[in-house]
Amino acid sequence: MKIESVKAVKIKDSNGNDAIEIIINNKHRGSAPSGTSTGKHEVMAYPSKGVNQSINFVNKILNKQLQKTNFETFEDLEELENELFEYDTTPNISKIGGNTIIALEYALLKGMFGRNHIYKGLSKSWKVPMPLGNIIGGGAHAKDSCDIQEFLLLPKAKSFSKAMNANRIAHEKIGNILKTKKDQENAWKIKASTEQILDLLTQVCEEVKDQTGVKISLGMDVAANSLYKSRRYYYKKFSRGHNAFSLSTKEQIEWINSLMERYNLSYVEDPLHEEDFRGFGELHEKAMVCGDDLICTNLDRLKKAKGKINAVIVKPNQIGSLIETKKVIDYAFKNKITPILSHRAGETLDTTISHLAVAWKVPIVKFGIDGEFREAKLNEIARIEHSIVKK
Repeated sequence: MKIESVKAVKIKDSNGNDAIEIIINNKHRGSAPSGTSTGKHEVMAYPSKGVNQSINFVNKILNKQLQKTNFETFEDLEELENELFEYDTTPNISKIGGNTIIALEYALLKGMFGRNHIYKGLSKSWKVPMPLGNIIGGGAHAKDSCDIQEFLLLPKAKSFSKAMNANRIAHEKIGNILKTKKDQENAWKIKASTEQILDLLTQVCEEVKDQTGVKISLGMDVAANSLYKSRRYYYKKFSRGHNAFSLSTKEQIEWINSLMERYNLSYVEDPLHEEDFRGFGELHEKAMVCGDDLICTNLDRLKKAKGKINAVIVKPNQIGSLIETKKVIDYAFKNKITPILSHRAGETLDTTISHLAVAWKVPIVKFGIDGEFREAKLNEIARIEHSIVKK
């Protein structure tokens, strides 16, 4: 594909915040999401002056630089990134913004391979993942809800579509029980203790299994950074029978381990703050112990976490580079760490990440369950699955 024009415009993400969309040759559009709960080791989504600064860079500088340039393969993105990082030498891409690069690269992939066939252009063999979805939300995503940022469902089914359907049924059942509002990721809000919520979810998952035959295991994204202050983890009061309390690091580890045992949790994300590599290594390995803020899709930090975690969240805009994103996934596979491609709280309708998951054979995707911006990515994987199965 030869570049004739590169244009950037402002759009709104799922939280109503400004985001950048980049259009290649007046046809191929790419956009990147932004996080609400962010790790301090992430690159800057946008420069200090916001999206407008990124848009000006694309329209006034990048458009001229890229005209007549050819892009044919994924590997061609490496030369592009090298040039961009010569322009922006800051350690956190604060001059350009990581989202600008990811949106550009998403648009380029669509131009090279076609919007519906990116996975085919990236690989000759594919694997469809399983969906990890958040059903009840709290923490930074819903401050008037529970302590834990996300309670998650991980179904095991013969197809992605059946697993996705099981999650949706569970989501609807919880909504009918709670009759409450949703958070910014369309998970349900509830003021209740962690144990009360896990008891409720256990009951609902049994009902879904009876209805669909699909077994669903439970998980949590603790997002422990939001709970951590003065070397302790602080939890709120929800009722007369559940007072506020705080835990030391040792007590936090013991509590998380006890929840894994009691509820047979299959997944626990960020159970400790983002610098506690040692503490991560003291958690049970019976579940996936996953680092998000701990790693921030940074290869150096993932190498440091080797032997401490057995799963890692991968978010391309955390590192501002698809080349680096692929390196993180490859390293994870080589070291028996499960990579999980994830959405962000402030999403766009771009579905390129669904193609990355299938092409790079990522076993699990964390794209949510409900809502237009989440379902766009889930439905794209279901469409790809149908296309693959037909063959």
